[in-house]
Amino acid sequence: MGRFATMTSQRERAVRFRALHHGDVPLLLPNPWDVGSAKVLATLGFQALATTSAGFAGTLGRRDGRVTRDEAIEHSRVIVGATDLPVSADLEGGFADDPDGVAETVRQAIGAGLAGCSIEDAAGHGNGAIYDHGLAVERVIAAVEAARSTDEFVLTARAENFLHGRSDLADTIARLQAFQEAGADVLYAPGVASADDIRAIVTSVDRPVNVLALPGAPTVAELGAIGVARISVGSGFSNVAIGALVAAGRELLETGTYDFWKTAGVGMTMARQAFDA
Repeated sequence: MGRFATMTSQRERAVRFRALHHGDVPLLLPNPWDVGSAKVLATLGFQALATTSAGFAGTLGRRDGRVTRDEAIEHSRVIVGATDLPVSADLEGGFADDPDGVAETVRQAIGAGLAGCSIEDAAGHGNGAIYDHGLAVERVIAAVEAARSTDEFVLTARAENFLHGRSDLADTIARLQAFQEAGADVLYAPGVASADDIRAIVTSVDRPVNVLALPGAPTVAELGAIGVARISVGSGFSNVAIGALVAAGRELLETGTYDFWKTAGVGMTMARQAFDA
């Protein structure tokens, strides 16, 4: 299981994860894409982790939305086993259109040892269709009922409007409020980046709110002052890794120099700290 992992139970991790949403500062929730990145982030001092659907798909040479439920659940199980930190999973739209299918996905997430998961109100497999408001709420209700089969599992409900070209703040807030009434523990509208819009969301609900760290978004300190409870990076860190690889590859191909070792040296030092012998 690795030197970070112990026999901490799923419930113990979930209890810890829930408590982290109620601290004095936002919970910083980075998104590893494999065992190595999970161990590095744990070594750096993060208190919890979340999977990234896009980052994981990238490890398979696929675009976001192109993994199956079985693959996502097994990947979640692997990340859970990499460290002793609580892990939440990005389970896209629940890998089903119907509420029963979403509930089954949540049950499998609990079985994988996860402390929580997120469910989107957009269909998966890359088509980006936003579910009708009524069906979106029914899906969250089903997810919440499945989550309540165990204590403390943290269910995050996501309103995807802003990621799919629908910059409708009023509808986004209405959806988040409905998801709150359905029993979701955390509310998340990825793509919302302005301080005013984020403040409008936070003041419209009484559940912890997650914000996706995007270029131009308020800083961690500013988000904390607004009342944001959790900040995640989505595919950001995995794309940083790909970007560094692109830069190193181009340097070797185009200039024939080796300055990439400056960055590689940082990685080598961390690997010695984070990885098993």
